[in-house]
Amino acid sequence: MKPIRRQRLLLIIAMVAAIMGSVAFALKAFNENLMYFYSVTQVANGESPDDQAFRLGGMVVEGSVKRPGEGLTVVFDLTDYQSTVTVKYTGILPDLFREGQGIISTGRLDADGVFIADEVLAKHDENYMPPEVADSLKQSDATNQTGLNR
Repeated sequence: MKPIRRQRLLLIIAMVAAIMGSVAFALKAFNENLMYFYSVTQVANGESPDDQAFRLGGMVVEGSVKRPGEGLTVVFDLTDYQSTVTVKYTGILPDLFREGQGIISTGRLDADGVFIADEVLAKHDENYMPPEVADSLKQSDATNQTGLNR
């Protein structure tokens, strides 16, 4: 093989290897930043990951919102009318957050099974419910349609 062809071949091999490495790093970063949605029943059954953040959605249980101490920490229960999970959030809640409302929160489970939320999202009006929450509520109890408005 001539020296020019050998150099071209080595250059092409190096370019292909660099492109493959870049794609591998991009896919790894994408996979690490995926955020899956789990229903309350899935979390209660232990189907959610222990080592990564995920989204949890459901309805805030009436009478469950508690503010221990004088800080910004709020503890409340989330349900899909089949199971219940306790959520702990430190921060300012959305203005539309209230009991009996559908929310989606982002966070992780701690060792005690309490969901430590980093973010809480509330629906923006009375006629809207996040699709993930509506779907999980429909799956959990198809016979108990408790005012799901879409």
